[in-house]
Amino acid sequence: MTWTRNRVVAGLCAATLAGGGAGATAVALTHGSGSTPTATTAAPTSVATNTASKGTLSVSQIAKRATTGVVEVDATLTDTQSPYPGSSSESSAEGTGFVYDTKGHIVTNQHVVDGASKVRVKLSDGSTYTATVVGTDVSTDLAVLHVDAPASKLTPLTLGDSSAVTVGDGVVAIGNPFGLDSTVTSGIVSALDREISAPDGTPIEGAIQTDAAINHGNSGGPLFNLAGNVIGVTSQIQSDSGGNDGVGFAIPSNTVKTVADQLIAGKTVQHALLGVTVGSATGGAAVSSVESGSGADKAGVQNGDVITAVDGKSITSSQQLRAIIASHKPGDSVALTVRRSGSTKTLQVTLGSR
Repeated sequence: MTWTRNRVVAGLCAATLAGGGAGATAVALTHGSGSTPTATTAAPTSVATNTASKGTLSVSQIAKRATTGVVEVDATLTDTQSPYPGSSSESSAEGTGFVYDTKGHIVTNQHVVDGASKVRVKLSDGSTYTATVVGTDVSTDLAVLHVDAPASKLTPLTLGDSSAVTVGDGVVAIGNPFGLDSTVTSGIVSALDREISAPDGTPIEGAIQTDAAINHGNSGGPLFNLAGNVIGVTSQIQSDSGGNDGVGFAIPSNTVKTVADQLIAGKTVQHALLGVTVGSATGGAAVSSVESGSGADKAGVQNGDVITAVDGKSITSSQQLRAIIASHKPGDSVALTVRRSGSTKTLQVTLGSR
């Protein structure tokens, strides 16, 4: 898997440049497992059209309305581990973000600002502000920044409901690939319920797969549905070449909202825990173990149960179950429909925290 931030490196040694001038290079970080993400559904690749149909906007309409809410994020990283006394080197990670509210909060990827000594945000009108990092959550690869920009310069984007997304839906991505501001690409949702890895190796559940072109520098940018609402944050690509091969992944907007709201409130992000180990089974997710004292244990979930629905929504795989649980918060109550010894039961589970 490849992160989609773009990195420009400028070495500073004493009063001279070490290694020449600045150049744009792709940074590819590979996850340990090297496994291909799995999904419950998939569809042939096609390109979303640039014409509006009933209830939808055209790509050009979305671009015109939404570009003002998309920002460029530049993070400066300083390396003081130089063999030369009094010298250091700097690298700049370039990514994308979007305006979350009129208070100056910006959402982007955690890996874009990871280790940054300084972060700057450039708005669509070209004005640039030094940003503070409000908070990050490495296990979902999300971060919230803050800029002291007047509300008149901020155009918040609207979050859509990622649980309502279906395979084949048209999508639009806006970002800054290779530092090219406000680049618009379009495509479809090519699969749902992908499981990708966060920078710390934690699985990110429910990722949206798209064939809309995503490249280095798109990290942290919005993925829109054809209503013009943000349904995900573009984060990674699957690529042998290091460039766009038509397989990109976005963190679902329901996860984004849950994490961003907690970070803005000054909280450490808590993630919902069901308390079971599951594997995919025909018609659901098979429970292989139940954590003692967990919400699932207290509700009566047993080894061998097959979870077939959550709150009435059918479950077709273990990945889908984990994605639904990940979209909730600790303390939420969910109704599990389980198949046990030929009969069906409904169990009310209060989710814990991992």
